[in-house]
Amino acid sequence: MSKGRAEAAAGAPGILLRYLQEQNRPYSAQDVFGNLQREHGLGKAAVVKALEQLAQQGKIKEKMYGKQKIYFADQDQFATVSDADLQGLDAKIVALTAKVQSLQQSCRHMEAELKELTSALTTPEMQKEIQELKKECAAYRERLKNIKAASNHVTPEEKEQVYRERQKYCKEWRKRKRMATELSDAILEGYPKSKKQFFVSGSPSCPCSPGCSPRRAHSLVSLPQEEVGIETDEDYNVKLPDP
Repeated sequence: MSKGRAEAAAGAPGILLRYLQEQNRPYSAQDVFGNLQREHGLGKAAVVKALEQLAQQGKIKEKMYGKQKIYFADQDQFATVSDADLQGLDAKIVALTAKVQSLQQSCRHMEAELKELTSALTTPEMQKEIQELKKECAAYRERLKNIKAASNHVTPEEKEQVYRERQKYCKEWRKRKRMATELSDAILEGYPKSKKQFFVSGSPSCPCSPGCSPRRAHSLVSLPQEEVGIETDEDYNVKLPDP
């Protein structure tokens, strides 16, 4: 044991007696150790030994609560408090509690203000930000000037015409795709292979099932000897634009 720790252990009974009398509330050995360790450098073994010594000497009281011992100051050494004094203490407690709550609220406001100020830009940072924004605005003004000076502007009428033609072609695209899909689905009803195989290669025979009537077969599109050659939008990752 170091010299400093030995001196602290030797003075532990006096420190603990004074602490329990000042606080005048029950504590376990662990509570006393946690409260006084940093201030006085007391070890837990020294605290337990000092509390047991004080209890044996009758200077403090101890009680068992389950497996834990609780230590507190001897109440006989304190003067009897009248009801009026108790009421005065209660009123003081209420006033101090209100004051604590007010101070806590004030602290929260100041913490929020400090956080806001900490996250805000400093004056040099704001000056730098202003200069960067001015450069950005100048670049946009130059770009706008060049756009206005260009001679190949699109008039509103031309723009509207382009939009109308786009809608027209997209509508026709959608219509033809639907027709092609319906036609291929009709053929695939009696086709013995998969849709993918149908798109890749054809057969000179009737695509219908063996029991299909000749009239039904002739009503369908005949398949060529070579590849059918159907290319879908999905093959090229093409999607119809939104209407």
